[in-house]
Amino acid sequence: MTSDRDGLGGFLRHRRAALQPEDVGLVRTGRRRTEGLRREEVAVLCHMSTDYYARLERGTGPQPSEQMLAAIAQGLHLSTAERDHLFRLAGHRPPAGDASGDHVGPGLLRVLDRLHDTPAEVVTELGETLRQSPLGVALTGDMAGLSGPARSIGFRWFTDPRSRHLYAEEDHAFLSRLWVCGLREVLARRGRPSRAAFVTDLLLERSGEFCELWERQEVGLRPQAVKHFVHPQVGALELECQQLLDPVQSHSLLVYTAAPGSESHEKMQLLSVVGTQLTR
Repeated sequence: MTSDRDGLGGFLRHRRAALQPEDVGLVRTGRRRTEGLRREEVAVLCHMSTDYYARLERGTGPQPSEQMLAAIAQGLHLSTAERDHLFRLAGHRPPAGDASGDHVGPGLLRVLDRLHDTPAEVVTELGETLRQSPLGVALTGDMAGLSGPARSIGFRWFTDPRSRHLYAEEDHAFLSRLWVCGLREVLARRGRPSRAAFVTDLLLERSGEFCELWERQEVGLRPQAVKHFVHPQVGALELECQQLLDPVQSHSLLVYTAAPGSESHEKMQLLSVVGTQLTR
């Protein structure tokens, strides 16, 4: 496919002008002469240099890679249709239409962007963390930066003992069953080939515990409403988990809260100070 540099630049300028700082979780500062977001703000959101992004808007930059385009689509809060249009303008085929893909819809992003003081994360149906609020990173660590099969919490659970340290030991047996049950149901929906099949095959090769639980053919298990975390800085936490589902992308926004006045609520306030300092 051939790229349309002028079309790409015009589309980027239009999408940037349509967004305000509050729309993407940024703080409005000082007097603004620019309609919409500034180029440097978009560059920060897309994890690239301001000069590189500016050249794309001017139509003088190099052809962006698929990874760059995915970052731009996410940073500008594009819908799936807008993301696909962006890819075509840049001379790339859009990502395959897989409901289990990594592109987070703008609706979930708008909600997540407003949860500065609450642990929250957007996850795939395989338990892969795509985006986190700052306090979400403070609670569980930077999970969005993982790659390969280790992105899946279920895969880490059975292959890396350190992944269990964050959860109360009395919940480990249930969580093991939960991850296996969830993966079985995703595999039944997605079939082969799929990411679910890939993760399942790896775990059947590498984990005896997973194999034993897989043979039970258990389905229908659901997460408990209250999660018991063991944080290295603030200790034990009892947090309720609310879930908001994007049925189109099969992504979930998970929001963790503590009952007001509880010990966990006090610890969460402490975490908002010490935890976010540790993640800077």
